[in-house]
Amino acid sequence: MDKTVYLSVSSDIVHEGILNVMERACQLGTVIVGVLSDETIASYKRPPILDEDSRLRMYANLKGVSRAMLQKTLSYRENLLEVRPDFVVHGDDWRTGIQSSVRKEVVDTLGEWGGKLVEVPYTRGVSMSGLESDLRAAYASPDARRGALRKLLATRPRLRALEASNGLSGLIVEAARFSDPESGAVRQFDAMWVSSLCDSAFKGKPDIELVDFTSRIATITEIMEVTTKPIILDGDTGGRVEHFAHNVRTLERIGVSAVIIEDKTGLKQNSLFGTQVPQLQDDPHAFAAKILAGKRAQRTRDFMIFARIESFIAKAGLDDAMMRARIYLEEGHADGIMIHSKEKDGKEILEFLSAFRSKWPEVPVVLVPTSYNHITDDELFGAGASVVIHANHLLRAAYMAMRNTADSILEHGRSKEADSLCLPIHDVLTLVPKELP
Repeated sequence: MDKTVYLSVSSDIVHEGILNVMERACQLGTVIVGVLSDETIASYKRPPILDEDSRLRMYANLKGVSRAMLQKTLSYRENLLEVRPDFVVHGDDWRTGIQSSVRKEVVDTLGEWGGKLVEVPYTRGVSMSGLESDLRAAYASPDARRGALRKLLATRPRLRALEASNGLSGLIVEAARFSDPESGAVRQFDAMWVSSLCDSAFKGKPDIELVDFTSRIATITEIMEVTTKPIILDGDTGGRVEHFAHNVRTLERIGVSAVIIEDKTGLKQNSLFGTQVPQLQDDPHAFAAKILAGKRAQRTRDFMIFARIESFIAKAGLDDAMMRARIYLEEGHADGIMIHSKEKDGKEILEFLSAFRSKWPEVPVVLVPTSYNHITDDELFGAGASVVIHANHLLRAAYMAMRNTADSILEHGRSKEADSLCLPIHDVLTLVPKELP
């Protein structure tokens, strides 16, 4: 009786390493390929270029493969219990590091029926990360980047974004990684938030929509030239309806994924001032008409427009926020909602999420937990958030570091004492990669 062989793949590139593993698997028996789902891949790295259906068809049609099946988690166990293979074949590069716990589970599961793990020597000179690096130009193209946020929300609607205000901070957001030593999960930022407040502050300007749209585009372009992740733009109030429609067309063309505009009118006052300054909300039907004008201006379905509701900032309450959400979604055809609050306990945000999700379970909701940042991202996701934006932390960190360095040089009459606050000059020289994305 022919033996059954199982192997798992995530790549949408059939490179030499995969072919070597596949060849060994075919020597052992009938091959079943487990194709990791889009959601699973997106949980630890960039979403694949080909969706899971395309990858399933691709692997099912490779020579020697009897069938391909979806593997919905990093764990093999569910599929192994279904298939009960005689062998699992994998490269020998997972004995240490993040995948070692997955390997142990595979060995333990196979042991339940006498199955064996067969490991193929790692193919030197073949690196999936290296191949992905070669594809960065594709990821960075306006067409790919524009639709990246919508694709992420469809595959894994629990996204983290961090503020980026120039090329350097964009590189920091792009490269940031945290590997959980217990679970092996890799945490990273999924998108970049180009904040009006931060863009203005880095230019030494007040946050009152003083920095014009041309300057905002210059900042976005600077970031996009050296990064690949989707960009969400803080669009303030969106300006005049006619101007907003044209600006949407520009943002869409250059590859921005989304713009968020707030339902306030008059001279912009930062929401975190609360009612210390006048916070005037727009007529909800007029604001919905502005959103609709932007949606009608789009040339593709990729670009997203989110309506930012300022009811809690203006002390108008939950009922007003829910009324506005309905109008913005139904009349404006907004792609999602951002709800804002300056209260530190986060109670009104959680109440909104509960009420909103009871009516619109699938509509994306964006949060900016600057004031209520004692609540973890995972807790906010569990309550119904789709995107959590950490909106101004690199600006605030940079200001503190620069001010302390300047004070130290003045205090000591030299820069030696400031060395501990600064990146070594050699690291500065090698900080920015020579190759473009």
